[in-house]
This record gives sequence, structure tokens and C-alpha cells, in this order.
Amino acid sequence: MDAKGVSAPVAGGSFLIRETKPGDVFAPEAFTDEHRLIAQTARDFAEREIIPNLDRIEQKDWALTRQLFRRLGELGFLGAGVPTAYGGSELDMITSLIVAEELAVGSFSVSFGAHVGIGMEPIVFFGTEAQRRRYLPPMVRGELIGAYALTEPTAGSDAMAIRTKAARSPNGRFFLLSGAKQFISNASFADLFNVFAKVDGDQHTCFLVDRTTPGVSVGEEEHKMGVRGSSTASVFLENAPVPAENVLGEVGQGFKVAVNILNMGRFRLAAGCVGASKQLLRQVIAYAHERRQFGRALAEFGLIKHKLAEMAVRVYVAESMAYRTGGLVEGALHGIHGDPNEAMRALEEYAIECAVNKVYASEVLDYVADETVQVYGGYGFIEDYPAARAYRDSRINRLFEGTNEINRLLVTGMLLRRGQRGRLPLLPAALQVVGELTAPPSGEAPSTGVLDEERRLVSMTKKVVLFTAGVAVQKFLDALEEQQEILAGIADLVIETFAMESALLRALRAVEHDGREHAAMKTAMVESYVNDAVPRIDAVTRTVLAAVAEGDGLRTQLAGLRRFLRYTPKNTIALRRTIADRLIQQGRYTS
Repeated sequence: MDAKGVSAPVAGGSFLIRETKPGDVFAPEAFTDEHRLIAQTARDFAEREIIPNLDRIEQKDWALTRQLFRRLGELGFLGAGVPTAYGGSELDMITSLIVAEELAVGSFSVSFGAHVGIGMEPIVFFGTEAQRRRYLPPMVRGELIGAYALTEPTAGSDAMAIRTKAARSPNGRFFLLSGAKQFISNASFADLFNVFAKVDGDQHTCFLVDRTTPGVSVGEEEHKMGVRGSSTASVFLENAPVPAENVLGEVGQGFKVAVNILNMGRFRLAAGCVGASKQLLRQVIAYAHERRQFGRALAEFGLIKHKLAEMAVRVYVAESMAYRTGGLVEGALHGIHGDPNEAMRALEEYAIECAVNKVYASEVLDYVADETVQVYGGYGFIEDYPAARAYRDSRINRLFEGTNEINRLLVTGMLLRRGQRGRLPLLPAALQVVGELTAPPSGEAPSTGVLDEERRLVSMTKKVVLFTAGVAVQKFLDALEEQQEILAGIADLVIETFAMESALLRALRAVEHDGREHAAMKTAMVESYVNDAVPRIDAVTRTVLAAVAEGDGLRTQLAGLRRFLRYTPKNTIALRRTIADRLIQQGRYTS
């Protein structure tokens, strides 16, 4: 760890093939006093300014939304990641995650995230000096609101398929943009759009387009299932003249800008999902404590305790993943704000981890929201209670920043490409695993230390991932990219591996710093999670292997799988009851 307490740079995706020590990861327990003060200030703002106004926000009161932006600007929350030269605070990536987590309240979190993330960060990392000085200061103050216009009616996940055109003017001073953008967050009240278009038919390019540009118009608001208080509308461009100096980055580099900004958006979205999950957990704990049935509080029933504990376990894992990744990204980005090429390399390095975070945390929030409705019972289905709104709002996160299906394909695809190009030594690691299958089994020392069995299972799971991916590549070679079910299965194994290890390393770090007794809650959550993750890993691996081999070959592979995933189940009922009792006592999520 460096002096700032963030992770020293390592190769993205290398968690599969290297041993990471507990002290090498960033965790929330390492927050500085400044981090905690910022978290409390953001939490106070949400409770004072956002939560009481959720109904007005859902009525699309854009004047109120813009007023909230200005107040956040006054507090410095819009410029946390912006250099001081442009009015920002130039704080670390951890601070950005903290703010995203604490302000993950209802629809406003979408407006906020679109502005500070995909609205501002393209300019922060890829803008010219003139562009930064013109746009960033008013954006930091909340006077100029940003938006990101990439998606089109015929181009969603396939960003390269956009049809918006940018024709050069005869004198070369302008580009004339024509096309339609769809599902654009903040569209109804944004002042500046990051618009992606193709120059000369194939040069994917990003442009900074002012709302007041002639030929720019915004369509009607979409009637959405959830996050109703955020703006989602189409943006139309009809020969809109955009000055040549408003090209963001370079002509032909738009796709790289889009992809790398989405990487940042993905793991910041994960932090937001963690924050929303914590808020729901606090609400559902309070309800379970107050609501009585059969003469007892709901919180006293075993099945309710199971739900509360499982929600907390998954939130703990997602939180561990998000801040571990935040430490990695901060280590890579630290000091980079002037060189777009260096920024792109730094952002791309942890694209795998960012996609993993997005998938996992968005599915955790969906799980928490669904179980919140269940604990509330019939009241959970009534709009007057908080569960219904949370249930509606949570669903969009599995679509934002690339669908979870696309992100799963990205995880496996990026790993395999890095392995093929020698960027990650996956092939030698996979061959070593195959060698272990043919070697005689070695005796295992009895478990004597804290979480020793969980350490062993995480190590074995990495071998399962390498083995499974290896046999899939051997079977299909270049045709593997058409086997989406197999690619998604391998991605699920990668995601579970990163999830288990992140939670484990955080707990071990706490044991080292605070002692086993003070880390008891964390160790219980890790034991519970790993115990339940291993059967999931086993099932997914069997599905993939059965699609790759058959007969004696499949039986040999399954025998190897049994060798890697041998474990003795733990009493997770007792573990969850312990976790739930602590939650009920504290009245909120706690680790």
C-alpha cells in the first residue's frame, strides 16, 4: 500500500493467478477521518434535502433537481474528482465512491451519477485545456449540467453501430451532426451533451455539444417503470454545427473514450448499489423490529433472520469488492489528469474488475429490494411504503452501463484476450492446474487458523476457473466467442472468485488489525458466503464442462472438479442467526 492507503498497481484480472495479501487491498475500515467526515456530510444532505423531496422529484420537478445540484456544488460534492485548477477538490477515487454510496437515494442518484460520472469525467480525462476551463468550473458549481449521449434506437450495447453522422464543414471549422440519441439521462435539463458520432462514416468520435446549439432538440420524457424522478428522453440533432475545437479527445478515438468512461461508471454504479442496499436494510430491520405477528416481532422469527442476515452478507461482499477496486483504480489514476493516453491506459487496466463489480452489486441490490418487499409482506406491495419504490428503482441497474449479460461477456472476453496476448500469463497457470490433476493427491494440514478453510476454497476456486476456461478454449478455439452461455458461465465463476476473495481479504485484514474477537461479524459473513458460494460454483462448472465434453472425458473432468471443491458444510443457520442478532441490535447494516 502507498502513503495514501490505496493499492499499489497490479495487472487487471491478475487476482485469478496471484496471491493477494490482506494488506494489499483497500477496505472501508481504512477510511481516513476526512473520508468519514465527507460520508457523514453527504448522508446528512441526503436525509435533509433529498429524502423529504422524493415525491416532488418523482413528479419531475426539474427546478428542484437543479437546485439540489447547486447545493451539492456549494458543498463540493460535484467536483470531488476534478482538479483544483478547474474548481474541483481533486480528492481520491475512494471519496468519489463514498459520495456515490451516500447519495444513492431514489431517482436523484441517477441524475447525480450521470452528471458527475459520464457527464463530467470525459472532460476531466480527455478534454483539452480550453475545454476543461470552459466547462468544468460551472459543472462543479452545479450551474451547468452534463449528459452522455451514446445510445441510439438501433445501437445500445453495440456502441460501434451508432448511425449519428458528423460531416466536416467546407472550411473545416465545424462538424455538422445529424442523428438521434435515445434513453439519455438528464436530457430534459442538461446543458451539455457528450455526443458520439461517426466522422467520414467510420471514425467514432466524441463531441461536446451545447444544448443551445441550433439543430439540437430534446424529445418527450419516457414513461419509466422506475427511477421516475430522473430524466430520460431522446436527443435529436439536425445538421447541428459543432465547433471543431469541441471534439473531445481525437477524431476516431470516441469508442475508447466511451468504453473507458463506462468502466468508471460501472464500479461507481456498484458503490451506489451498495449504498441503496444499506438504506433498504436499515428500513427493513426497523420494520421487522416494529411489526408484530403471533405476539412476536418479525425480527424474532428464524426465516426473517435468515433474510436479514443474507442481505447483510451480500452487501458486505459487494462493499468489499467496490472499495478493493476503488483502491486499485486510485492507484492507477493517481496524478493522471493531463495525459489522455495515460488516463485511457489506467482506466482500461481494471475494466474486468469494473464489470465484475457492476454485475455483482446490481444483482445484490435487486435481491435486497425483492427481499425487502417480502419482509414487508402486503405492505411491501403498497406504494405508500418504501419497499415498492425501491423495488421499481433497483431494476434499472442491471441495464445501466451495459446490460449484465454484456458485462458477463466482457469479463470472459477481456480475460481470454489478455491471456492470448501474453498480457496475463493465464496459459501457464492453466497448464499448472492440469498438472495438479494428474499428480497424486497431497495430504492437507488441518485447519487451525481463522478462515483457513475459506482461504483454501478461494485458492481452489481460482484453479476451477482456470481449468474450466482452459478446456473451453481447447474445445472451441476461436469459435468460443459464439458460445455465449459458456462465456457467461465462466464469467460467473470469475465474479464469484473475486467476490469471495474480496470479502475474505477484508475480514483477514480486520483480524490482523483488530483481533479475531472484534472481527467476528466479518468472519461469520465470510464463512456463510463461501459455504454457499461453493455449491453455486460447482453447479456452474458442471454445466460448462457438460457443454464441452462427454463420456470418459467428462467423467475425468468432473473427478478433477470434485478434487478441487471438496469441502465440509458449515452450520450457516447458526451463522446467520448470529449475524441477524447483531443487525437487529445495531438497527442497521454493520460489519
